[in-house]
Amino acid sequence: MDRMDTAPLRARWRATATAAGAGADRDPDPYADRLLAAWAEPQRRYHTTAHLADVLARIDVLAPHAADPAAVELAAWFHDAVYRPDRSENEERSAALAERALPELGIGAARTAEVARLVRLTVTHDPAPGDTNGEVLCDADLAMLAGDPDAYAAYVAAVRAEYGFVPEDAFRTGRAAVLRQLLGLPRLFRTPYGSTHWEAPARRNLAAELAGLTAAE
Repeated sequence: MDRMDTAPLRARWRATATAAGAGADRDPDPYADRLLAAWAEPQRRYHTTAHLADVLARIDVLAPHAADPAAVELAAWFHDAVYRPDRSENEERSAALAERALPELGIGAARTAEVARLVRLTVTHDPAPGDTNGEVLCDADLAMLAGDPDAYAAYVAAVRAEYGFVPEDAFRTGRAAVLRQLLGLPRLFRTPYGSTHWEAPARRNLAAELAGLTAAE
């Protein structure tokens, strides 16, 4: 279970909710409590509060590229709020959670719809050309692929732990398919910063992991 200090995240949530237009008469703290409890559920090993903090930190780097940074930040909070590794509807359920919670906070319909759209976009991580909000969220979410070798190894181990219920041979086959799909994309990162700083190391990490999987076959 994730036990990091969540005080900075709680403060950030309050600031983001205010920037996004939450009503002055609405208390954002109970929403932070529920979201942070979700991100710390015991079945999580990679999709944890630490991952949320990492995505938000990367959004800080990429925010000048976004048309609506507040919507992107809210989408980061919700994008894995519902996470069960044995189910396929996590993003849809996470988007639906945002669609219920944000109006309760007094956030407008247009921004709520944009947040839900961005959460659903993390199914494919394939924003349309010119979708700067989508580019920022997707790049921030995938930036862990560009970590140094130790960080990348820790990410791979955490993903494997989340899928501990999957037999080894089946996991290797599925993981290799995911890696091939990612390596087959023309671009992993769409923002100028992501393309410049993360594309090459991410591809090296993915190729090395795939080589290790296929060598063991």
